[in-house]
Amino acid sequence: MDEAKLKRVGLFAQLSPADLRRLARVTDEIIVPAGTRLIDEGTFAHEFLLIREGTAEVRRGGQPIAQLGPGEFAGEIGAMHDARRNATVTASSELTAIVMTARDLREITEEMPSVAAQIDAVIAARSGARGAREP
Repeated sequence: MDEAKLKRVGLFAQLSPADLRRLARVTDEIIVPAGTRLIDEGTFAHEFLLIREGTAEVRRGGQPIAQLGPGEFAGEIGAMHDARRNATVTASSELTAIVMTARDLREITEEMPSVAAQIDAVIAARSGARGAREP
């Protein structure tokens, strides 16, 4: 993945050039058409995704609970805690996302405290509220 693209993403904007190089080695960029199911509720988490462009709808139990857009991410709770997905995420427009494996996400958050802190804050917010939009 291109380090310059990663630097333009809020979650990674404060990383050093060395950290960006490390992150670039474990991330990929995907482009998917509208309607693509990205995460399936009830399945085990194997990846984390961060939206660069486009939008995605989050549903839990078939009910819409959130809309995600650029800079927002999905799959963090399952990926960080080796848990099943608690929501389904579907691209509601053509979507460009940065993806990494759950293992790589756990390693990155151990190595890069600023990334871990931001992800942990979202996990806390999504886990703490009923109907939270955690995919």
